[in-house]
Amino acid sequence: MFAVLKTGGKQYRVQKGDVLRVEKLAATAGETVQFNDVLMVGGNVGAPLIDGAAVQAEVIDQIKDAKKITFVKRRRKHGSQRTRGHRQQLTLLRVTEILESGAGETGVKAAVGAAKAPAEA
Repeated sequence: MFAVLKTGGKQYRVQKGDVLRVEKLAATAGETVQFNDVLMVGGNVGAPLIDGAAVQAEVIDQIKDAKKITFVKRRRKHGSQRTRGHRQQLTLLRVTEILESGAGETGVKAAVGAAKAPAEA
């Protein structure tokens, strides 16, 4: 059975045991998180989401993507140039379970992006 979930502005088609690299989540290695924005489970398509469906995953690690280099050169009148680099922060996950219903009673922490997480005291 497969599911389509939405996180970080992207959609992922997952099965049990899949390893994903998603936008950084507010979770540490070893924690279990639950994605409640499920668009499709098996053949059931939501409108837009399926009520009560969820995908649970174990956080393997917090990693960084490969470095992306951006080079900008402006030639007219001034010989200016700029080089910038960026490494995207990612979370490595392993899908452990796909729930078609009953996501509210599991008690597993919801997957929240690092930017949306509340500040720790």
